[in-house]
Amino acid sequence: MNTAPAPDLVALAAQIKIWGAELGFQQVGITDTDLSDAEQHLHAWLAADYHGGMEWMTHHGHKRSRPTELEPLTRRVISVRMDYLPPDTAPAKRLKQTDKAYIARYALGRDYHKLVRKRLATLAARIRAEVAETQLARAFVDSAPVMEKPLAAKAGLGWQGKHTLLINRHAGSWFFLGELYTDLPLPIDAPVTRHCGSCSACIQVCPTDAIVAPYQLDARRCIAYLTIEHKGDIPEPLRAPIGNRIFGCDDCQLVCPWNRYARFTGEGDFHPRHQLDDATLVDLFRWSEQDFLSRTEGSPLRRPGYENWLRNLAVALGNGPATAEAIAALQQRRGSASEMVVRHIDWALARLNTAP
Repeated sequence: MNTAPAPDLVALAAQIKIWGAELGFQQVGITDTDLSDAEQHLHAWLAADYHGGMEWMTHHGHKRSRPTELEPLTRRVISVRMDYLPPDTAPAKRLKQTDKAYIARYALGRDYHKLVRKRLATLAARIRAEVAETQLARAFVDSAPVMEKPLAAKAGLGWQGKHTLLINRHAGSWFFLGELYTDLPLPIDAPVTRHCGSCSACIQVCPTDAIVAPYQLDARRCIAYLTIEHKGDIPEPLRAPIGNRIFGCDDCQLVCPWNRYARFTGEGDFHPRHQLDDATLVDLFRWSEQDFLSRTEGSPLRRPGYENWLRNLAVALGNGPATAEAIAALQQRRGSASEMVVRHIDWALARLNTAP
C-alpha cells in the first residue's frame, strides 16, 4: 500500500520552509502529534513535584501532551526556531562583575512572544492562501499548553540536552521556539539523535544543582524559576548561589560545547534596551515602580512583577561587594518595601555588614 504523501503536500512542505526562512526563522520542521513518550516523562516530572509553584503545569488535562485535545483538527505540527543571542553582551564577563546585574540574554530586548507569534501568523496566512480548504493553522509561542521542546525535537530541530533545553548541533541552544498546529497531512521530518555523549558540563556548572540527573530538572532549585516564576521568599540556602543573576540564568548554555556554533541574532528587537546588559545592581534597585513599568514595557522582565524584581535585586546586592552605596541603597529601600522584600533586604545587609 502506497502511504507516501501527495506530491502537492511535499511541495507545500518545502514552500513552508522557504516562507519560514523569509520570515526570519532559522529552521522549520514538521512532525505528527504523537507525544506519548513525552507525556510519560511529564507525568513523572509532575509526580516528583519538580514543577514547584507552577500549578498551571497540572491544568488542562492531556491538552499539553495530546495536541488533538487542544485543537481537534490537528494532524501536523510545524515547529520553528529563531536565534536570539545578541552580540557584544559579554555574558561570562558580567557574571564575574558582581556589582552588575545579570539578566538572561533572551530578556534583554523586546518580548519575543509577540514578535515570533506575529511571524507565525504571517506564515499561517500564507498557508491558508495556498490551500483554501485548510481549516486550522493556529500559532503558539509559549502561549498555551503546548510541549514545545518535545515537538521541536520530533520535528528535527534538535534534541533535548541534559539541561532539558533544545540543542541544535549547527546552532547551539540560544533560540526561541514556536509552533503552528495544522490540519494538513504534511510529510514529517525525521528527529535527530542526541549528541551529548558523556559531557556533563551543564550539570556541573549549575549554581544551585537544579539538574538533578541527566535530562532531569528540578525547577524548585533552578535560578530561572526562582527569579521569574517563584512568588514569595527565595529559600535561604539558594540565595548565595544566585550571585548577581536577577532574571533567569544562562550558565548551562554558556558551558555547552555546542554553543560554539551559535550565531548572533540579526533581529534588532532582541538587542539590549536601556543598557540592561551593563546595568549596576544599585541603579536597578533604585528604580521606582513607575520606572520599572515604563522601562520594562514590552519586555519579558515584566513577568515577575515589581515586588519580586526588588526581591531578586536585594539578593544580588547581598551577594555583591559591601560598598557604602550598596548598603545605603538597601537601607533606604527598607522603609518602603513589603515585608517579603524586607526579609531579603535584611538578609543582604547581614551579609554585607559581616563581609570581611
